[in-house]
Amino acid sequence: MPVDPGSPSHVYALVERAAGTGPEHPALVDVTRGITLSWADLHAAAGVEAERLRAAGVSPGDRVAVALPNGAAFGIAVFGALRAGAVVVPLDPRSVMRELEIILGDATPRVVVAGEGDPAAGAAAAGVGAQVLPPPPSGEGAASGGPQAGSAGDVDGDGGESIALLVYTSGTTGRPRGVRLSHRALLANRAALASLRPAPVTPTDRVLLALPLFHVFGLAAGLLQVAWAGATVVLTERFDAEAMPDLLVRQRVSTLAGVPSMYRALLDVPAERLRAGFDGVRLCTSGGAPLPPAWFAAFREATGLDILEGYGLSEAGPVVTSNQVGGTARPGSVGRPLPGVELRLVDASGRPLTESRDEQDEGEEGDVADVYSDPADDTGLVALRGPSLFSGYWPDGAGGPDADGWFRTADVGYLDANGDLHLVDRTSDLVIVNGFNVYPREVEQVLVELDDVAEAAVIGIPDDRTGAAVKAVIVRTPGSELTEEQVAEHCALRLARFKRPTTVTFVDELPRTPTGKIARRTLAEV
Repeated sequence: MPVDPGSPSHVYALVERAAGTGPEHPALVDVTRGITLSWADLHAAAGVEAERLRAAGVSPGDRVAVALPNGAAFGIAVFGALRAGAVVVPLDPRSVMRELEIILGDATPRVVVAGEGDPAAGAAAAGVGAQVLPPPPSGEGAASGGPQAGSAGDVDGDGGESIALLVYTSGTTGRPRGVRLSHRALLANRAALASLRPAPVTPTDRVLLALPLFHVFGLAAGLLQVAWAGATVVLTERFDAEAMPDLLVRQRVSTLAGVPSMYRALLDVPAERLRAGFDGVRLCTSGGAPLPPAWFAAFREATGLDILEGYGLSEAGPVVTSNQVGGTARPGSVGRPLPGVELRLVDASGRPLTESRDEQDEGEEGDVADVYSDPADDTGLVALRGPSLFSGYWPDGAGGPDADGWFRTADVGYLDANGDLHLVDRTSDLVIVNGFNVYPREVEQVLVELDDVAEAAVIGIPDDRTGAAVKAVIVRTPGSELTEEQVAEHCALRLARFKRPTTVTFVDELPRTPTGKIARRTLAEV
C-alpha cells in the first residue's frame, strides 16, 4: 500500500495537523506530574523549544539527544527538535555512563537534553562536545517566553527522506548501532497502522503508554501514532500493576499498549479489580517479545479482552505484523504483515524458501508476500520490503535494504496455513528482557573486564515476569574467590538494569561443541 500523496512528509506536521483540527483537544496527559497539554499547547511549546535549540546552534540535520523520562517534557523536547529540523536521538535516562559514552560518541549530537546530574549530562560533559540543556518547561506557561520557530514545511525539503530518528539498538557484535529512520519511513508505518480496522488509535481514544518512550515501540508505534490520529496519550513515568486498574478508570483509558511482562504483572491484581479497571478499554496490544499463550488465556479470562500481538523491529519503523490485520488474536502468532509490507522467508544467503502458492493480483500488496511454509521443515529468516524500512545504519547508511529493497532480519520463523507469522528463534542468541534486546556478547565483554574472570558465557533463561532473564556462566582465574555479589557490583556500573545477570554460575570450564564453539544450549542446565 503506497503512502497517500496527500499525507504529511514531515513527522512534525502531525502536531500541526492535530493543533489545526482540534486545538483544545487533550494531546498529552502527564499523570506523574499532573500536567495536561492540548494540541495547541503542545504545538506552541514545541515552537518555543525549537527556538531554544536553534539559539544553541542546532541546524537542520544536527542530532539532538533526548534523555528524559516519560512525561510532558519528553514530548516537547522531541517535537521541538523535529520542528527545528534536527535528528532526535532518544536515550534511556537510566543508562550507565559506559553505554551513553558509546552512543553519544557515535551520534555526535549538537545538544543533549537531560536533567541535572543525569548520566547523559555527565557523558556529554565527559568529552563528546555536546551542549547540555535542561528539560524544557512543561507546566503552566510552557508555550510562552519567546518567538516560535517556523512550521515543519520550513525544514522539509526532500520529500521525507531526511532522518527524523536515530534509534540505537545493539548489533550482533553487542555494540550499539544507530538505526536511521526517515520521516518517510515513520509516516509510512503510521499510515499502514491507521488503515487497519479497527484502527489501533482513533481521534477519540485515550491511549495509555507505560512503555518507555526512548524505545522505538513507545515512541513511534505509541506517541507518533497518537499524533497521527490527533488522539490523547496518557503517560506514566513507571508501570505500576497494582495502581493500573484505578488509573485506567480515572483517566478513561480506551487503549493500552504494552509488552508481555506488563500483562503478566497485571495478572497478580485481584481478578475483580482487574476486570473493573478494564471495563472501558476497547483494545490491548502487545509487542517487543513473544506473548506466552498461557498469559493470553489468563488475561482473557480475567478481563474478557484479547491481547492483539504484533512484531516489529527498529529497522522497520517499527511495526511489521499484527493480529489486527486478520482481525483475530491467535495465541502464539504475531499476525500478518501490515498493508504495504512484503514479508518472505529466506535462507542464510537471502534466497526465498518457497515459491508462491497463489499469485496475487498486480498492484495488491501486504498480507503475505508470495510465501507459505510448513513449520515442520520450512522455518527461515524473516526478510522485509516496504516504504517503512530504515535508511541503513549510522552514519553512512551501510547495512540497509539491498538493491531490490529487501532487508534480511536475524529473526527465524514460519508462516502457518492462515498466513500468520510465528517466531521461533533468533540467529544472534538474542535475549529479550521486558521487550528490550540483550546481546550476550555485550554482557560477556563486561564480565571479562574483571581480572578474576577467565571466561564467560551469557544466555537467556525463562522468567515468569520478564519473559526472559540473563544468566552468566563464569570460569574464574586460578586461585580466584570471585563472588556473585562482586559480579553484580561490577555489572551495575557498566550495564543497564535489564542487561545485568540475575543468575551467576561458576564452573571449571565452559561446555563446547566439537568445533570449539561454546555449547550455549547446554548452559541452561549448568
